[in-house]
Amino acid sequence: MELVKVDLGERSYEIKIGKGLLSDLDQVLEEIGFKFNNKVLIITDERVKNLYGLQITEVMDKSKFNFRLTSVPEGEGSKSLEMAQKLYDEAVDFGLERDSLIIAFGGGVVGDLAGFIAATYMRGVPFVQVPTTLLAQVDSSVGGKVAVNHEAGKNLIGAFYQPQLVLVDLEVLNTLDQRDIQSGLAEIIKYGVIWDKEFFNYLQDKQEAIKGLDLDVLAKVIQRSCQIKAEVVAEDEKELGMRAILNYGHTIGHAIEALSGYGEYRHGEAVAIGMISAMELAHRLDMVTKDEVQRQKELIINLGLPVEFGDLKVSDIIAKTKQDKKVKDGKVRFILPEKIGGVKIVSEVDEEVIAEVLKEQ
Repeated sequence: MELVKVDLGERSYEIKIGKGLLSDLDQVLEEIGFKFNNKVLIITDERVKNLYGLQITEVMDKSKFNFRLTSVPEGEGSKSLEMAQKLYDEAVDFGLERDSLIIAFGGGVVGDLAGFIAATYMRGVPFVQVPTTLLAQVDSSVGGKVAVNHEAGKNLIGAFYQPQLVLVDLEVLNTLDQRDIQSGLAEIIKYGVIWDKEFFNYLQDKQEAIKGLDLDVLAKVIQRSCQIKAEVVAEDEKELGMRAILNYGHTIGHAIEALSGYGEYRHGEAVAIGMISAMELAHRLDMVTKDEVQRQKELIINLGLPVEFGDLKVSDIIAKTKQDKKVKDGKVRFILPEKIGGVKIVSEVDEEVIAEVLKEQ
């Protein structure tokens, strides 16, 4: 088993990464000091419940935890205040108290939603992340961002609320479809570009093993991805400064997601397209070489991710970026590479240059 520590003082926690860890969920809860007589609300989605509901029920029954398993519809539509209200009702009906526990058992949508419930119910109850998608394992389950969507934008209603633990079972990756795997790979590529050239090189070298779901290689990839995110979060937990670099590819990516209707593109697919745009922007501003542009593009393509945004209008994409949470003083801030392995935040990007890059993409 691989371990990564997220060092946040009294809010520090571990990420446990290994094979078959779902079967040890009861033991892990005991290890972090959770008592049998305290209630556990497990929030999942219908797909994950169909795949793993019986297994989790058997594990929790065996340990005599007082638990309830509840599910929400699969997809981004569940990240809403309406769904949050239903889960608050469920928590009240179950008798959840401040020393109870919420487990987010699913992908990024479930993690964000269940974490939001944990952060706000009774002003905060402990929660554990058990991410079941590659994207959630390397990104959304780590760092404490929890939220629901608003019709004006994604993740507009939320909080920073750290879990007690993140439990990553590698074997759940075998039940994901190809697009979900690829979506997670986009965020993994991101870590190499923003932080660690050697990691980027490793991803290039291990492309075939990664595509073949070699769990030993993926364990190393997931561990390093989580380490990088943990290092960034430890420096800037509430995104007041450098944590914004984790949004590399997200300025254009979020615009593409929103304009195409959440769900048309997987999150990672939209981020991959956004990374292509950001790297090309950096090249136009003489920040990176053409070779670096090409290396990123080849890795993105080789790992099965899209690089084009179809029929969306460039003017609509640019307009949508102005609603991005990173906008400051009316200016869109882009995370742009200075090299593979390092990025900077850039506010002064000419709109005409952005339009040219998008038109050529």
